[in-house]
Amino acid sequence: MTPAARIQAAIECLDQIIIAAEQGGAAADTLIQRYFAARRYAGSKDRRAVRDLIYDVIRSTGEVPPTGRAALIGHARIHAPDLLASFGAGGHGPAALVHGEPAGKAGLAPLWLGPRLKRRFGADLAGADALLSRARLDLRVNRLKASREEVMAQHPELVPTMRAPMGLSAPVGIDIEALAASQAGALDVQDEGSQLAALALAAAPGERIVDLCAGAGGKTLALAADMDNQGLLVACDIDRGRLTAMAPRLVRAGVTIADVREMNPRREMEHLADIAGTMDAVLVDAPCSGSGTWRRNPESRWRLTPKRLERLMEEQDRLLDIAASLLRPGGRLVFVTCSVLMEEGEDRIAAFHAHHPEFAPLPMCIPGDDAPVTARVLLPGAEGCDGFFIASARLTC
Repeated sequence: MTPAARIQAAIECLDQIIIAAEQGGAAADTLIQRYFAARRYAGSKDRRAVRDLIYDVIRSTGEVPPTGRAALIGHARIHAPDLLASFGAGGHGPAALVHGEPAGKAGLAPLWLGPRLKRRFGADLAGADALLSRARLDLRVNRLKASREEVMAQHPELVPTMRAPMGLSAPVGIDIEALAASQAGALDVQDEGSQLAALALAAAPGERIVDLCAGAGGKTLALAADMDNQGLLVACDIDRGRLTAMAPRLVRAGVTIADVREMNPRREMEHLADIAGTMDAVLVDAPCSGSGTWRRNPESRWRLTPKRLERLMEEQDRLLDIAASLLRPGGRLVFVTCSVLMEEGEDRIAAFHAHHPEFAPLPMCIPGDDAPVTARVLLPGAEGCDGFFIASARLTC
């Protein structure tokens, strides 16, 4: 592909990504893969160059752009003016620029999110730019299969993360599935922040624990390892596809204590009635805006709207109510969102305590912290991991 053709390919992919963001379609990675699956003539260097350009454009464009062409023009004017020379230059490239045509608007996020981001980062948004930095690749060593030292001896290219005791970071471009430790079930891809969130529950062998929003099982696997594969671990979700993806991961990791349950939306208690009031701990990794993971999915900023955020907050409150009903007296609850918005963090746990005076804040130990805390915010700029809010509470009666 010529340089101009790469730019046109990026524009066409961006058009699809914008439509998907507005209509709730496939993720950017999926759309890019589909685009090139139909264009076998594009080599690996072409695909990599186009993908990198697409993500550079998405990261630099705060407001949802009207078209992929507008997004690329706006990005090029500020960050890569040389790209503009390819417009109208032929070579299967984009058409010539037209005076006054639309251009994408640079920014951290859509303008309506500005006040919410300032609540977290301050008026000058200090450190907020890290939300769109390139994310590293973190792994968790499965203690059911190996120690971190054993995996590092086997794969010296992997280095320890800063906080998570079983965490490792991998170099860019590494094929994780090709690693012997991964094939043996001793490694799982998991951001360090996600590892710390699972550790906050302090799961112990023999306990009865619920992973209420288990998804594809990342935290389920981590909890099972902390439990030394002893006890009961109920992993549930309403997404059949994600639960299906969990099954082979459980087998590979050697996890045998998981009771996987698919639940009907808004009828979850029908599937959990047999364990109500009996569980030692519940992890609520609630659906959220994903603002803490913009580094990995920058187009998700374009998917979020005030109305959707309001619905997510309502769902977080509802899931916390369900979790509260599952615990025995003295049981503990950990609430997690991969969000940096206080509306999905501090505000939600405050609302929970207002409606559930029978719960008290519970100090938790986050590896790397100097002292226990009842709530913790992880930020990409400070910790280097994805953004998370984590809070803990105990049922006192």
